[in-house]
Amino acid sequence: MESWDVYDRNRMSTGRKMIRGDKFEAGSYHLVVHVCIFNSKCEMLIQLRHPQKDAWPGLWDMTVGGSAISGDSSQMAAEREAFEELGCKLDLSNIRPHLCINFEQGFDDYYLLNIDIDIEKLTLQQEEVSEVKWASREEILSLIAKGEFIPYHESLIDLLFSMRKRYGALNE
Repeated sequence: MESWDVYDRNRMSTGRKMIRGDKFEAGSYHLVVHVCIFNSKCEMLIQLRHPQKDAWPGLWDMTVGGSAISGDSSQMAAEREAFEELGCKLDLSNIRPHLCINFEQGFDDYYLLNIDIDIEKLTLQQEEVSEVKWASREEILSLIAKGEFIPYHESLIDLLFSMRKRYGALNE
């Protein structure tokens, strides 16, 4: 049974906890993290979600994603998810998310990393991830158009690729 910390609309901890699957009370939010790993060829590592997953089964997704569990900081949750899903050990203790996006029931933190990983050496969590591969921006957009990738906004994919090596909104 997975427990989540509950935050208010200003991303401040309320000190309350909720169990995954419980109905959200008004004004309650939780934290979700995404790690997007890019290689030196400007490709993103993507994962094929297991066909038995509750949400988005059998669709391609970004490198790693998941909810922070109680006690996790954003960085800790991202490190844990990367290790659980891919067997990839990351140290994000000195890295802030590149993007933070509000959604109806919480906050999405996006970490954009540039690492050439040998995908043959990854240890995939079989109940979560069926397969991984490197994909270009164009390939991801094509998969979205064909209904084979989680239906993220195309503009988000463009933003992730353009922001992968920098912070901030200025084009400097």
